[in-house]
Amino acid sequence: MSNRQIIAQNLEQIRTAIEAACNRAGRPADSVQLVAVTKYAELNWVRDLIELGETQLGESRPQQMCQRVEELSDDVRWHMIGHLQRNKVDMVVATAELIHSADSLRLLRKIETSAAAAGKQQRILLEVNVSGEESKDGFTPDELRSSWSEILDLQHVDVQGLMTMAPHSDNAESTRPFFRQLRNLRDELANASEGRLSLPELSMGMSGDFAIAIEEGATLIRIGSRIFEGLSRGE
Repeated sequence: MSNRQIIAQNLEQIRTAIEAACNRAGRPADSVQLVAVTKYAELNWVRDLIELGETQLGESRPQQMCQRVEELSDDVRWHMIGHLQRNKVDMVVATAELIHSADSLRLLRKIETSAAAAGKQQRILLEVNVSGEESKDGFTPDELRSSWSEILDLQHVDVQGLMTMAPHSDNAESTRPFFRQLRNLRDELANASEGRLSLPELSMGMSGDFAIAIEEGATLIRIGSRIFEGLSRGE
């Protein structure tokens, strides 16, 4: 079986699992957007992925994202999903459809300045460390609450919603409370916006736990290893 056939098979299994999770949650399948994470994928794999209809791609490294913009189809919509340093903001604002990892006020202020200079409204998600793990980036829920009025005043940052990563676990069900906490925080902040922000997006769920995330309200799921499982490098 060719690498392209394997990718197609993996995608079909993922789409079936998305539809099943949506059915369990009483949601339409098209309420969830798959973001294919290509950080470790060879370029030919990514080309196959695009030809198979997946054009929402996620990258963790700004330099690789910008390089692949030059190498791949203009149809691709790029998502910055990894930790973003302030000195890389300009290149990301020039490229990314959506930044998932706005994790501090300092970073938001830099995105605001860069987006203003570029004459655009940069769509972003606020990364929240709902688990409290020291190894993870993001606002704590209380930090986000206390910063909310300042975030609402940003003119060139379009806050679409929230993002989180649940703690790694071999038991996907154990991630449910963290996804639920993010959804509840989103609802709280949307209510506190007094109509200024609706926060429609929740980016949560990866290869091992995306079905649980969908059941808890995810609108964007970030999947990499499940898409490229079983591929042979260098072919």
